[in-house]
Formats: sequence, structure tokens, C-alpha cells
Amino acid sequence: MEDEAEAFYRELPKVELHAHLNGSVSFDTIEKLISRKPHLNVEHDMTAIGRGQRRTLDECFQVFKVIHQLVDSEEDILMVATDVIREFADDGVKYLELRSTPREEKSTGLTKRGYVESVIKAIKHCKSEGVDIDVRFLVAIDRRNGTEVAMETVKLAEEFMQSTDGLVLGLDLSGDPTVGHGKDLLPALQRAKDCGLKLSLHLSEVPSQEEESNLLLNLPPDRIGHGTFLHPEMGGSQSLVNKVVANNIPLELCLTSNVKGQTVPCYSKHHFKYWYQMGHPSIICTDDKGVFSTNLSQEYQLAATTFGLSHEATWKLSRQAIDCIFAPDTVKKQLKQEWDAMKPQVFM
Repeated sequence: MEDEAEAFYRELPKVELHAHLNGSVSFDTIEKLISRKPHLNVEHDMTAIGRGQRRTLDECFQVFKVIHQLVDSEEDILMVATDVIREFADDGVKYLELRSTPREEKSTGLTKRGYVESVIKAIKHCKSEGVDIDVRFLVAIDRRNGTEVAMETVKLAEEFMQSTDGLVLGLDLSGDPTVGHGKDLLPALQRAKDCGLKLSLHLSEVPSQEEESNLLLNLPPDRIGHGTFLHPEMGGSQSLVNKVVANNIPLELCLTSNVKGQTVPCYSKHHFKYWYQMGHPSIICTDDKGVFSTNLSQEYQLAATTFGLSHEATWKLSRQAIDCIFAPDTVKKQLKQEWDAMKPQVFM
């Protein structure tokens, strides 16, 4: 049975701004996918990292490869996205920005356009079913795929931004941070920015990326994913921190993901503390709730218990995340009203 402390974090209205679609697939949905594709011989421990387990970053990317084998048709994407949206809603998330790299799969006829259309279909389906969550989509550039594909992805995102009435509103840069260099992707990212797409960039996810981080911060991005090695204590530099602070760029921080992926040694050493104590916009996120066996309520509880945040401070942290969403000010205003209306019952 859920204790009182857990109930507070679940009932807390939340914003999720860093959630990769394929990494967010739950145990139950993986089960359905496995039963559809028994010939792949996939087992659960190949798709998730359980309690107390850790993996290298490279091993985490291997997990994604397995999930991509399971999710390779429009039908799969529609089911996965619908389940993921419902699960976030069940966890008290009121606003969600999902992100994913459009993929094509010749054997099933999946195209990159069809991929995005299937996610949009899932968002609209959940809305029509009355699921209590506002969902938007960020089209992701996988840095491993190079300059040309990055530009194609931006054009696709631009097209969907214009045709979906604000459901597609930004771009994510992700993929294995040890592959490629951000400078090759600058033209595509600049084009995205110029046409009105918001940018969330995975930045300084691994050590020794100061030059790349510097270049990307010059854009500047609208939000930063992880930013683990930006600050001097982690091998970054004060000049990087100064750029982030000067542009007031919010950080999407994923505690369990960083600990299980071994880019951070333990929860108490997580860089959330550094940015939060500085008063910098810091958003608690899951990254990959399926792969890392977590949810956003757990992440808030972890942050609160590790860094001694009161319920009031945790509430404030959650409400401040609204200012960092990519949807327009009218949506921010509605969400703040929703938070304020819910507060008395959450604090009962």
C-alpha cells in the first residue's frame, strides 16, 4: 500500500519535459510487443535496467537497439505512444513533451513521416478519450546520422509544426554523445531556430565536450538536456556556466538515468544540487521511465529526500517547470491556474 509520502508525489501535478518515447515504454507494453514478435527472442531484462542495477552509457544505447526492433511499424508506434501518454497521466503528469527520432523500416513500410503521424495520432486519440494531460511532440535529431539527415529532420519538423496546430513545437538533439560533433549539426539547428522551432539539446552529457558545448550554447538553445559536465566541479568551466546563466537556459535533470547510466556516481552527487542551490531553472524529468524503471513521482521523491526539499519547495519546483515548457503563454497560464486549484487537495 502507498504511504502518505508517496501519495504526495503522485498527487503533485507535474510537468515532464525530457521523455524519449522508446525509452518510456513500460513493462506491460513491452510484454505486448514481445508477444507480437516472438521470433525476436527478446526478454524483459534486455529492455530495462532494474532496481539497483547500473549500465555503462554504451550498454544503455544497446537497450534502445532492442526496443527499436520491437517498435518498427506505425501500429507499434501508435500503441506505444498511447500507452506512454496514459501512464504519464496516471502518474499525475498534466503536461508532457515527448521526443523521438523519426525512423524508417523498409520491411514494415514505416516511413519517417508515418512515424511522426503515428505519434500525433496517439496524442489526438488520448485527447479525444478525455485523458487528462496536454501532450506535445519534439522531433529528435540523432547526432549519429550526420549533417544531411539532420537537415531533413528539421524540414520534417518544420512541416509538422505548421500543420499540427502547435502539437509539434520543437526539436531535440540526442543520440550517443560520443559519436559525431555538434559543429556539423549547427546549420540544421540554426535553421530550426530561424523557422520558430524551439530547441532542447543534450549537452555535456559526457566529459571533455567543452568545445562542442560552447558552440551549441552560442545558438543558444531554449533548454538543455542533462548538462552533467557543464560546471567546473565536474570538469566543465565557469565560462560555460556563465553562458547558461546569462541566457537563463533551463536544465532538464534526470537523476535515476544519470546514476544508472553511471555519468553521476550517486544521487547525492547529482548536479541538480549545484543548479538548484544557485536558483537556476531546474526541471526534474525521467529521460527513459521504461528503461530506467522509474516514473516522475519517484524522481520528485528522490530529489526531495536526497536534497532535503520540503513539500512546499517541491511544489514550487513543479510549478516553476511550467515556465520552461515550449507551448505558448496561454497554455502556461492555464496550467498555473490548474496547479493553484489543485494545491489545497494535494496538501490536505
